Amino acid sequence: MKIGLEVHVQLPTRSKLFCPCPTTDAPAPNTHVCPVCLGLPGARPMMNGKAIEYGILLAKMLGCTVRDTTWFARKIYFYPDNAKNFQITQYDRPLGEGGVYYLNGKKPIRITRIHIEEDPGKIKRVGDLSSLVDYNRSGIPLAEIVTEPDLSTPAEAREFLGQLIRDIRYTIDLPDDGERSIRCDCNLSVGTERCEVKNVTGLRNVERALTYEMVRQTKLLKAGGKVVRETRRFDEERGVTISVRKKEMEADYGYIDEPDLGIFNVKELADSLKIKESPHNMIIRLTKEYGIDDKTAKQFVSTSVDLAKLFEDLAAATDAETARTWTSGAVSAGWRAFEARGGTDASEVVNIVRKFVDGEITDTECGLRIKAFLAGTDIDSVSAGSADLDAMISQYLDENPSVIEDYRKNEKAANRVIGHVMKQTGGAHSSADIVDATKRLIGERL
Repeated sequence: MKIGLEVHVQLPTRSKLFCPCPTTDAPAPNTHVCPVCLGLPGARPMMNGKAIEYGILLAKMLGCTVRDTTWFARKIYFYPDNAKNFQITQYDRPLGEGGVYYLNGKKPIRITRIHIEEDPGKIKRVGDLSSLVDYNRSGIPLAEIVTEPDLSTPAEAREFLGQLIRDIRYTIDLPDDGERSIRCDCNLSVGTERCEVKNVTGLRNVERALTYEMVRQTKLLKAGGKVVRETRRFDEERGVTISVRKKEMEADYGYIDEPDLGIFNVKELADSLKIKESPHNMIIRLTKEYGIDDKTAKQFVSTSVDLAKLFEDLAAATDAETARTWTSGAVSAGWRAFEARGGTDASEVVNIVRKFVDGEITDTECGLRIKAFLAGTDIDSVSAGSADLDAMISQYLDENPSVIEDYRKNEKAANRVIGHVMKQTGGAHSSADIVDATKRLIGERL
């Protein structure tokens, strides 16, 4: 079985690919339109340079060769969502070719090409016999990423697409909201002929569509039938693929060079653009450089690339194990609150942990200080609260020395101390802080 994907990414430009119409969510159908994106006679396209820039960044991220020159073509087909009866795309000189993208840092997935094109409109079916067309989406810039058929299973295709989307979003700062979307055409062949399932959205639906198509083609071949090359669509409610039309061949589109745009020399631009380290490459590097396991590295990066960078700052200031411990614990626990209040500079966390390493504060106080900073509350009030907590636990252990011996046999003996302190503090400290402090102070007496 062979699977190849064609991933369509709506690029986060403020205006459309060939006209100044906005790409933001429209208040009503057919309001963000003009003569250019409606394909009216005499209207001529103008290139959005930002879309080329985004395309180059993605091509570099995918390891593609970026050509010195590139140009556009007219892909001629007749469909209601295509007002001009042709789509401006790239054909014989795409922006990037011949890349390799590694799934989980191990399996190479060849990238055939990445090119820029305009999105068509959106068709809304009304009943069985009629449809409405909204051209607000028409002309929004797309980057299409085409892979070779190197994926082996529907589950692997889903994993690959999820990893790719995370890297795409980070590379070009693609927002995860509004009408901007990532759609996927899924190509699958069990035997010698393939079928294409068009415009599938969502990782789960990609896996579902490919799984259904795998089973359908397998049963058809086992029954002595023949798989016909065709375009199909995925019905999300029923979980089935449905034949739409016979699959067109390249010659059927009658490609011609786009006469209104000319040739674009992009070498100087491509040489000047530097890409950020992708989340996936960061995961691989963290495991190699700091000796942390893959699961922990993924947790840091998937939570936030900034959190992963803070881990590196902590490792530089202390050591990798100390950095892992605090990043996995108190820092991760408070990171969402930090982001929610608009926090951008978390360098104070490094200072707090360094004080703990130098013996200036206890680990309980260190955790409380980190949580207070990330939540935006007063750090100076933490020391007294931490000292009070330690004193209360120590007093209980002094008065009840049997807890220590019981703890040697069964760690649940600590629950006596924890329950007592929680009642006494009346919610002034979190249960996690009380548990950590209790186990630390008991451990010091063992």
